[in-house]
Amino acid sequence: MPGMDMPGMDMPGMDMSGMDMPGMDMGAAIAPGFRAWTPADFGFIFMMWAVMMVGMMTPSVTPMVLLYAQVGRKAHIDGKPFAPTGWFFAGYVLVWVVFSILATICQWVLASMALLTPMMATGSSTVGGLVLIGAGLYQWTPLKEACLRQCRAPIAFLSSRGGFRPDPFGALRLGIDHGTYCLGCCWALMALLFVGGVMNVAWIGGIALLILLEKTFPAGRLVARLSGTMLAAAGVWLLFGA
Repeated sequence: MPGMDMPGMDMPGMDMSGMDMPGMDMGAAIAPGFRAWTPADFGFIFMMWAVMMVGMMTPSVTPMVLLYAQVGRKAHIDGKPFAPTGWFFAGYVLVWVVFSILATICQWVLASMALLTPMMATGSSTVGGLVLIGAGLYQWTPLKEACLRQCRAPIAFLSSRGGFRPDPFGALRLGIDHGTYCLGCCWALMALLFVGGVMNVAWIGGIALLILLEKTFPAGRLVARLSGTMLAAAGVWLLFGA
């Protein structure tokens, strides 16, 4: 109202320079998701990915690990021991640790391009749709089929590589080989974490369940192809129908 002007109440011209609070970065408060990553950020995200990969893949590799342990006990009784199961499992985990580094780099790139939401999912329907379509199509490829076959048949995998190894390095290498096949089988499904959200527990559980069914369910190959069809269809819908 005219005549009601009061000193210090001129809002359009208010000077905010004096309102900076100690320890507060106003830019970070406005857009916390867009600040540059520090080495500590990279290390934390890497650890998150590594723990998540081990947690998601351990159930599906359990039959192989149990087979190794069972045969190992028998070999020890027969006086022909081979390297402990831990060496084999360490090789398997190492593959997923390397994958976790690559996934962290991908997340860093997406974050630097402002393409991730606070749930660490892509905020772009185009990117999300393309990832879904790519993952769905990969489910039908000969490479997926070959890798899944190796993961579903532990005894055949071992026979093709001369069986268990007595030396730790040989067992470690055997675990790396098996982990590489699992990576070839599942890497596209892991990429779906960027669609549903790296922090989405339900989405993580769903992908882990799908991987487990593919590897252990009698109709695992059918599960892979049906899921591939649904993923591709969801990607097309996200691109053109959402």
